[in-house]
Amino acid sequence: MSEVTIRLRDNGPLVVEGPVTIIDAEGNIFAIDANKPAIALCRCGQSAKKPFCDGTHRACGFMAADRATPPATT
Repeated sequence: MSEVTIRLRDNGPLVVEGPVTIIDAEGNIFAIDANKPAIALCRCGQSAKKPFCDGTHRACGFMAADRATPPATT
């Protein structure tokens, strides 16, 4: 199985790299171009192309700079 990576972009979308299938609540599959190396999923909630990002986060003032918690040292 190929590896999937999800990257959080500061003040922007979730960038998903690798082969994925996105399914809505009714079981319908979103069409994704198989030649695209990555897709961007909206985090701001304002995209007109949800669940995909359309860049609206830049205009709506969306702010997020989440960081992973470092592992605890013993």
